[in-house]
Amino acid sequence: MTKKDVIKLLEQIATYMELNGENTFKVSAYRKAAQSLEMDERPLEEIDDVTELKGIGKGVGEVISEYRQTGESEVLSDMKKRVPEGLIPLLKIQGLGSKKIAKLYQELGIEDKESLQRACEAGQVSQLKGFAKKTETNILEAVKALGAKKERYPIDQMRGLNEQIVAYIKTLTAIDNYSSAGSFRRYKEMSKDLDFIISTTEPDKVQAQLLNIPNKVKEVAVGQTKISLEIEYDDETIGVDFRLIEPAAFYHTLQHFTGSKEHNIRIRQLAKAQGEKVSEYGIETSDGQLIQYNNETDIYKHFNVNWIAPAMREDGSEFERDLSDIITLDDINGDIHMHTTYSDGAFSIRHMVEANIAKGYRFMVITDHSQSLKVANGLQVERLLRQNEEIKKLNQEYQEIDIYSGTEMDILPDGSLDYDDDVLAQLDYVIAAIHQSFNQSEADIMKRLEHACRNPYVRHIAHPTGRIIGKRPGYQPNIEQLMQLAEETQTILEINANPKRLDLNADIVKKYPNVKLTINTDAHHTDHLEFMKYGVATAQKGFVTKDRVINTLSREDFKKFIANNIKMKK
Repeated sequence: MTKKDVIKLLEQIATYMELNGENTFKVSAYRKAAQSLEMDERPLEEIDDVTELKGIGKGVGEVISEYRQTGESEVLSDMKKRVPEGLIPLLKIQGLGSKKIAKLYQELGIEDKESLQRACEAGQVSQLKGFAKKTETNILEAVKALGAKKERYPIDQMRGLNEQIVAYIKTLTAIDNYSSAGSFRRYKEMSKDLDFIISTTEPDKVQAQLLNIPNKVKEVAVGQTKISLEIEYDDETIGVDFRLIEPAAFYHTLQHFTGSKEHNIRIRQLAKAQGEKVSEYGIETSDGQLIQYNNETDIYKHFNVNWIAPAMREDGSEFERDLSDIITLDDINGDIHMHTTYSDGAFSIRHMVEANIAKGYRFMVITDHSQSLKVANGLQVERLLRQNEEIKKLNQEYQEIDIYSGTEMDILPDGSLDYDDDVLAQLDYVIAAIHQSFNQSEADIMKRLEHACRNPYVRHIAHPTGRIIGKRPGYQPNIEQLMQLAEETQTILEINANPKRLDLNADIVKKYPNVKLTINTDAHHTDHLEFMKYGVATAQKGFVTKDRVINTLSREDFKKFIANNIKMKK
């Protein structure tokens, strides 16, 4: 359990209370307590008595203590019983916060999306104070889309469902092997469904178990070799296909159903040139023999091709490229963008250090948020410099890894930077990023980015377009201008590996091969260090060679890179 878990609990209780029409002071007490915990730099285990923190009284303190001791909250359980379950998904509708939903519940008896839709269609919502006719129309459109099966789903959402399904598959019997396949295995930003390949000698037994999967909405098709289901996840209905195959054919089926279509066409062409045929069952030679390999590498080797990572199996052009120097996950020697309890991270610096060591990294940079980002508990100068000293001490303590001090500094709406140069000069590594005023014009956005790039202390720009996949487009930089600027000023651009972002995307890094890059997780939790594979996959899609990525440097070379800021010599 981390401080973030407790904060989430307190915010949940506040939301449920608000939905139930509880006293505003009670609601505020939980929100203030959450803020107080967020503002405290210590990890949870170092806070013995939460009531010593400003804004946390005895009652809320007891709720926190119970949760820390048992992992449960009686208050939250009680509130969940009082509030209709169907109200919670409505919080996803833009413009509908808990206060407005509470009003709908109390005055119109709205308990779920169906009753909300009926009320909107009857014109009842617009009759309430605070709900205009246009608001009603927007709510109606949003509620119709809520939970409806969509054409595509963002990779982060698919990641969550994939993990849930994998956890279920691990509980099943009679399974020889399994793997994700399809577009999700290729790390596509958006996918229409999930695909799984399962090898078994008892398909009927596996089929019966799969039909008992939790949160099943619909059985679309059920056969001996293919089962198509619709599963509810995160208030969405998502299609999932399971293909059952004999163990000997597993890797051929996996390769085939990983795709893409264009990639497989090229495989078939290579097979035809050798007088052979390929299918999901194996490779059929000219004399009718069926060859079945026990790994994908040997399948590609059979056609005189080196193994191609799934992320690159897209349009067929991957067969024409030299892929020998394309970056791999094993090339990454450090993560240089992450957060701690000093700002909005879940773990202390020490915890993050030990998690990076466990990953086998040789260097890392702590980059908590800067002072203007108050929502993320950004560091005032005094706190930043105090953290800088703590990092320096820890760096002396740990011999396995080099720990560098840094910041993810806001580029403010007027183009100025959140810290003065004399402050930045005391840090090892400075990242700059835009977190606010996304609606500015392209020209204004570029002025901000240019000012950051031309600052001698700013080494890289984080998540350069600010997008969240499938949720928000981000701000509007002139990409061509930004790339030229990065080259000119020798500013590094980031592929943010968080699967919500993947920013820069693969198309951009492919189009501008001369720009130096870094791939980082932007970790706010030790678990987030695992996101690196998504960033590397994005780079692979863009055919990025490892020499373009600075966190592939050796420990010694990265130390030299830190010590010799080339921007200071211009």
